[in-house]
Amino acid sequence: MTDPFVHPYIPNTAPESRAAMLAAVGAASVDEFYADVPADLRLDRPLDLPEPLVAEQDLARHVEGLLAKNTSTRRRLSFLGAGTYHHYVPAVVDEVIGRSEFLTAYAGEPYEDHGRFQALFQYQSLMAELLEMDVVNVPTYDGYQATATALSMAGRMSGRRRILVASDVLPAKLSKVHDFVRVHLDLEFVPTVDGVADVPGLASRLGDDVAAVWVETPSCTGALEARLGEIAVAAHAAGAVLVVGTDPIGYGVLTPPAVHGADIVCGDIQSLGLHQWYGGAHGGFIAVHDDPRFIMEMPSRLFGLAATDVPGEYGFGDVAYDRTSFALREEGKEWVGTAAALWGIAAGVYLALMGPQGMRELGELLLARTRYAQQRLAAIPGVELGDAATHLREFTVDLAATGLGSADVVEALRAHGIEPGVPVDEYRLLVCVTEMTNQADIDRLAAELDALVQTHRHPASAPIHALQEQNA
Repeated sequence: MTDPFVHPYIPNTAPESRAAMLAAVGAASVDEFYADVPADLRLDRPLDLPEPLVAEQDLARHVEGLLAKNTSTRRRLSFLGAGTYHHYVPAVVDEVIGRSEFLTAYAGEPYEDHGRFQALFQYQSLMAELLEMDVVNVPTYDGYQATATALSMAGRMSGRRRILVASDVLPAKLSKVHDFVRVHLDLEFVPTVDGVADVPGLASRLGDDVAAVWVETPSCTGALEARLGEIAVAAHAAGAVLVVGTDPIGYGVLTPPAVHGADIVCGDIQSLGLHQWYGGAHGGFIAVHDDPRFIMEMPSRLFGLAATDVPGEYGFGDVAYDRTSFALREEGKEWVGTAAALWGIAAGVYLALMGPQGMRELGELLLARTRYAQQRLAAIPGVELGDAATHLREFTVDLAATGLGSADVVEALRAHGIEPGVPVDEYRLLVCVTEMTNQADIDRLAAELDALVQTHRHPASAPIHALQEQNA
């Protein structure tokens, strides 16, 4: 029986429209399209959705109400990180990517869009200079996809399955990478020591079946890998590729992984001029040396200079287009889309504006503020740092000795207008600082956390205002 319901803003729900489409494909009902889906995986009831709002103004009011429930980091003191960061976005970035010639996720075609090709070529060039690599792709959807693709490249090149994971990886990232590679690659974890890679332990597991060693620096806790060169030597001796996942925000002052021997460097560009925007505008990058073995395994688009029919004139276009799924379709090594091209242009504008000096000053500031925050929080009785590694932007604190759980701290300080961090487990809290977090902000976090600890330990001697707030 045909469902008589006509949805006001979902097309083709009118009974006559559904009947015409079913007749066109020779199907008796929509159920035939799902015949190969096991019955126990199908939902045997309608979706639990509210009734549709017919009037546009009612719908707009409803959606605006939902969006208003979000609290922006512009309105609260935030120490949240874990993959999406509150960095400053210069006004010129939004101005440029809001222009009509750029405002689309699509990468453009050579017959109609030389300007976007040039802008993305400039982005690639700036990223390559920052990372001290030769070739950088047009952005993938996000850093998770970029990492999964980088590991897949290593697997295809070597014909091997094992991936040694030498760093602590953000759980959400690890989940998505595993989903992407689980059919053709096996992830094997080498436990870290004091926040960084266990180099001897890693070396003992290397063999001729290892496709790649995967290192994250900064790790998911912000720890910087200090022995990357040793890891590269060990990996290469076993014929494995060194894949380094990273955030480019610190390489105005830090030595890029390529200098230490990384073969593929990948990550996310959200820190480079992209807003948080309800979870982040994200785009993934993959960088390699000028080596055809690696370049031809990259599924992403690459834009480069090309000579025209006019002597001395150059244009911009695809490089090695034949290796992409655009050319190969179902025979491609990986499918690749173009939904993050706009974010590549945004990151290019950001890097061009900052320049080497700006990126160096930003990197120094992030290192200094991270260390200051560590010192201020570690000075609170019972609060201990998670490890002794050097950190950029993020670090963990262990609250076990205070008797407070990480969730308790978040709940208590949130009531004071502070987002103190992301709980890692029962007692560990991941704290993030950026250039948007000044010294006074860090001091306020430390003071509020110290007061909370003292109140918890000695409730009878707590300050009157603390007791009043607690009772309230």
